Amino acid sequence: MPSENPSTSRNWGADSALNQTLPVSTFNLDGPTRAIDRRIHAFRPDIADVALAGTLFAPHYAAPMPRAAAAAAFMRSAPSASAEAVSQLLPGEGFAALEITAGWAWGYSLHDHYVGYIEVAHLCDPVAPTHRVSVREALIFSEASIKAPIAGTRPIGSRLCGAVEGNFLKIDGGFVHMRHVAPVDDLAADPVAVAELCLGMPYLWGGRGGDGIDCSGLVQIALAAAGHSAPRDTDMQRQEIGFALDEHAPLRRGDIVSFPGHVGLMVDEERLIHANAHWMAVVIEPLADVVARLKPNHDRPILSRRRLTA
Repeated sequence: MPSENPSTSRNWGADSALNQTLPVSTFNLDGPTRAIDRRIHAFRPDIADVALAGTLFAPHYAAPMPRAAAAAAFMRSAPSASAEAVSQLLPGEGFAALEITAGWAWGYSLHDHYVGYIEVAHLCDPVAPTHRVSVREALIFSEASIKAPIAGTRPIGSRLCGAVEGNFLKIDGGFVHMRHVAPVDDLAADPVAVAELCLGMPYLWGGRGGDGIDCSGLVQIALAAAGHSAPRDTDMQRQEIGFALDEHAPLRRGDIVSFPGHVGLMVDEERLIHANAHWMAVVIEPLADVVARLKPNHDRPILSRRRLTA
């Protein structure tokens, strides 16, 4: 099935036990029970984020412990390496740990508040980033020379902390060429150009650029590089990014088009860039082709068209 099908795309609200939106008991016993989205509110039967103390009852509340990703690492639906990936932290991104036990931390990513489990071995103490990786993949040289052996890599969007030494940024573990990074506060002018850096990157469920990427991950990191925060999942992006366009309004570069369980960015008025399981890669193709693939199974192939700014 193509990745535009909800069963193979980023829409956790439909079928993930971790991320269902469920009614929970609150302190307000004389009013209706409110629904709290488990994807972005950290609570379990035994423990909850202290920020929810006035919203729902839990036998124990925990204050977040700040951590950061030491490398690209998956967040999972349960404390097991075989559990479903729900998202991915990129190097340097923050994580609020609410519980650490048996080699796993449970909490949420700071950039989008997404909840999940991550192996403690992939976390480190947070350090304020100075730069971000502005290319698809930055090489880490063992010395400040392009002829030096490669000590590792960092994917697009990674946060780095270092000091500039000539043409290189010296970081813990090596040197990154300055042409591969940008100051962390320097914003990209065009989110689509950021997405285009990922052309050919493998489609990876839950990925955000480390070894691969999924549809909503591509949209999220592209918008983030341009200074626009976006939620993690397709249904959230369909509801929260920018403002809705009339269905007859002409599309333009940067518009966000949502499908059942899928999302992409318009390259121009006719072509879409998206990470998808049909091609198993990030590709640019005519929007009409995507719609044609969906029509046999969906009455409404396009669910929404949104624009960041007027």
